[in-house]
Amino acid sequence: MYIDMEAVITLGKFLGALGTIGGGVLAVYKFVTASKKQAEEIRGIKKEQTLVCFGVLACLKGLKEQGCDGPVTEALDKLEKHLNKAAHDDQ
Repeated sequence: MYIDMEAVITLGKFLGALGTIGGGVLAVYKFVTASKKQAEEIRGIKKEQTLVCFGVLACLKGLKEQGCDGPVTEALDKLEKHLNKAAHDDQ
């Protein structure tokens, strides 16, 4: 079997095309994997923020029960409205 320059050039084109397609598939795979990982991290952050909000809410309610007024009442009202709105927007 004789391999001339035309066969080498054709083989080079074929390998180049395979490399390009493989690189595109790899890029899409990496993007999807990173997107899934980012979504998991965001879910974790949201859970943590929810816990922090409920902790702050409990503190504000405790302060209000002890007789603190003014900014405590205002912050308590705003936080309760925010949590209520956020709970209904998630669905």
